[in-house]
Amino acid sequence: MPMAAAAALVDVSDLTKVYPNAVDTPPALGGVTLQVGQGEFVAVMGPSGSGKSTFMNIVGCLDGPTAGSYRLAGQDVGTLDHNELAELRNRTLGFVFQGFNLLPRLTAIENVMLPMVYAGVPRAERQQRAQAMLQATGLGTLGDRRPNQLSGGQQQRVAIARALVNRPLLLLADEPTGNLDSQTAQDVMDVFTRLNREQGITILLVTHEPDIAQYAQRLIKFRDGHVIFDGAPAQAH
Repeated sequence: MPMAAAAALVDVSDLTKVYPNAVDTPPALGGVTLQVGQGEFVAVMGPSGSGKSTFMNIVGCLDGPTAGSYRLAGQDVGTLDHNELAELRNRTLGFVFQGFNLLPRLTAIENVMLPMVYAGVPRAERQQRAQAMLQATGLGTLGDRRPNQLSGGQQQRVAIARALVNRPLLLLADEPTGNLDSQTAQDVMDVFTRLNREQGITILLVTHEPDIAQYAQRLIKFRDGHVIFDGAPAQAH
């Protein structure tokens, strides 16, 4: 049975995705219904082709479903136009990827400030908020360093700070430890755990690694476009 969610931040109902060119293949998503509550830390797993990436792309407003509904913080995403979706992504969502995607010519603090430039935040506030997020991710003294002066784990922490600086309701992390060694991956996951526990940030994290999934409070496993498990990571087979 799916775990009961708190007040739903993510609410998908009968979510279906069929790709037009995928002839004689099952839907990428075959009628998925689930909720993610505010403040949850959820890991998403499944083999290639299971539907987990399609699910995350829809939740991240990077793709739309063929059928079904998706509400984000009570907003029916299907009713939004291109510009409204872009604003929703900037205001409500934060993204962390396997590749750090930092701009090499900018310092760490300048990379973190970038989303606030697009959001129209005044410069003095940008500086203050970026420094606070670097502090929260353990990089308070490294703001003047460029990416090539930082380790892989430090670069991923900068990426996390950048994803959170606009105070999104939901952080989407796609294989965030995929390029990191095991000790560095543990350090990064400790950052996610602390941000979730201390700041109440809702996290939806895709991983192939069962040990990484153990950091989450809840695990959702996909196979062939369907949810086959939704519960505590320790109970997964």
